[in-house]
Amino acid sequence: MCGIVGIYNFGKKEKVAKDILKKMCNVIIHRGPDEEGYYVASKFKVQSLKLENETVGDIGLGIRRLAIIDLQTGSQPIHNEDNTLWIVCNGEIYNFLDLKEDLLKKGHKFYTKTDVETVVHLYEDFDIDCLKHLRGMYAFALWDQKKQRLFLTRDRVGKKPLYYTIHNGSLIFASEIKAILQYLNFTPEINFEAINYFLTYQYIPQPITIFKGIFKLPPASYMLCDKNGNIKIERYWELDFRKKQNITFNEAKQKIKEILTEATKLRLISDVPIGAFLSGGHDSSIIVGLMSQNSAQKVKTFSVGFKEQDFSELKYAKIVAKHFDTEHTEIIVEPKMAEVLPKLVWFYDQPFADTSMVPSYYVANVTRNYVKVALNGDGGDENFCGYLRYPAIKLASLFPFELLGNNFYTEVGKVIPLIETTSAKNKLRYFRRFFTALGNPTPVRQVLWHCFFTNEQKDFIYSDFMKSVVNQNVYHYLIDTYHTAKAYDIIDKISYTDINTYLPECLLVKMDIASMANSLEARSPFLDHKLLEFTATIPSSWKLGYGFITKYILKETFKDFLPKDIIKRHKQGFGLPIGKWLRYELKDFVKEILCSEKFIFRGLFNYKNIKVLLEKHFSGKEDHGYRIFALINLELWFRIFVDKENVL
Repeated sequence: MCGIVGIYNFGKKEKVAKDILKKMCNVIIHRGPDEEGYYVASKFKVQSLKLENETVGDIGLGIRRLAIIDLQTGSQPIHNEDNTLWIVCNGEIYNFLDLKEDLLKKGHKFYTKTDVETVVHLYEDFDIDCLKHLRGMYAFALWDQKKQRLFLTRDRVGKKPLYYTIHNGSLIFASEIKAILQYLNFTPEINFEAINYFLTYQYIPQPITIFKGIFKLPPASYMLCDKNGNIKIERYWELDFRKKQNITFNEAKQKIKEILTEATKLRLISDVPIGAFLSGGHDSSIIVGLMSQNSAQKVKTFSVGFKEQDFSELKYAKIVAKHFDTEHTEIIVEPKMAEVLPKLVWFYDQPFADTSMVPSYYVANVTRNYVKVALNGDGGDENFCGYLRYPAIKLASLFPFELLGNNFYTEVGKVIPLIETTSAKNKLRYFRRFFTALGNPTPVRQVLWHCFFTNEQKDFIYSDFMKSVVNQNVYHYLIDTYHTAKAYDIIDKISYTDINTYLPECLLVKMDIASMANSLEARSPFLDHKLLEFTATIPSSWKLGYGFITKYILKETFKDFLPKDIIKRHKQGFGLPIGKWLRYELKDFVKEILCSEKFIFRGLFNYKNIKVLLEKHFSGKEDHGYRIFALINLELWFRIFVDKENVL
């Protein structure tokens, strides 16, 4: 796991200097504190293995390395036999041992034991089709000296990030935006449409970013940039839910167990200590169990909880830890968010408002004291229809609710109180959210069950300036993905949409930042592409089973493997008691940020209506915790990246 940077001067006379690469790497040292590496060369010069890299050239690659595999000889950049290919890679290639065996038989010569070198030799044989052979998480940059071409790519699901910009005849890329800003040495123009997306979805979806001119390479995509600056971006992998297998339910259970077990075993390959995040939910519990089966030593597990017991899952994590006899560590998160949130905003580079970013950071921080790699259960909900909105969407599709019109449900929904309780299982809140969306088509319901601020709510808080510069209806992002899904039934379409939007743009960003901010590698067996491809071929009715049971086939597969209390428990989610904290313990922090002159004079919001929002929340009449959290993160982002306030 690493942080990578690079510059390709295809039309700029000024040379790439190693000093600027070093500057870019230094700002992301948290992604790879173990060592640094650089490659700088002129386009037309093939370097000898006996020579040191040039200090200036047309192409430059840099890396900060977190050493996981091959601690002794695995330093990057990695090259091929004749020194015409050079690569920097962030991530892991889990099937590298099998790939290496085949490559050795073909006559390739290896000078390291690292997984990354297999990519270079695969590229020699298959060019960009080398991607078809990789099983892992990765973002890498490969310089082809003979073709004078830069090859950038991201893994199929999008676990590892890669950003880029074109500036004055150069392509600049990096694992984090802040590294690109080091090269530019100025603050690019703000993309206000990105803020509009953020307030709707809690994240900014690719390919745009908060800065105009800086983009994010989509998951399962590659970019080619030639010596003339011609850029080609193409997708190389996509799930297809239309191709169902002729297989029995029991055969499918067996196949799921086989693939997930293999995926877990592959992710145990490491030259450093490994542990696991354990929430006590189905997904992380299964992974911990499979790790225990395939590890010679006790598995180290780590859980995070809260003093507010109804939000805490620690009791379930303890059950699993005892069942599999793990070395278990617990972390209690208290409402001291004001201390850590500015630093987190700096790590994220862009406005981000998933409240679980806070406990995720804390559990990764403690975990890093014990291990360097941690497995998790990410991807189980998307693979097996685990979210509450799946049964909600299925239920809503059984009746023609939309015939009564959206206004009917909106007006009746206002009767249902929008109150915050001390319970994480606030059924009244969920019912209101469910009810008010019923008058819309399925894809719009999906958006409304996702979003933080609806179009109407943004219209209420936006200033005239914001209304003039943004298209307030950004629902099309999820709606278009739903309509273009390679799927036939509603549940498969929703699963496809989640895997291509919410998963890579929110959940995986959160995990990447939480882990990398603490120099910790996170691995996700449920996101193995072979498992994703298989689960796409089984009926959605096996995932969302009888009586709207979420993860039905997964629970049936592992019902004799997990404790009964874990199999029977309902999904809780990994959230904070954010409404309560912002109403009481963090009320002064909210006022300090959202009632400040800085926030008011940015001119993005109608401050009178922002005060109405705050007063309703503080009084307990309505719950706007998630919306207030988003506004706080946005203002902190401006202070750090525009006002240049130092938070480290």
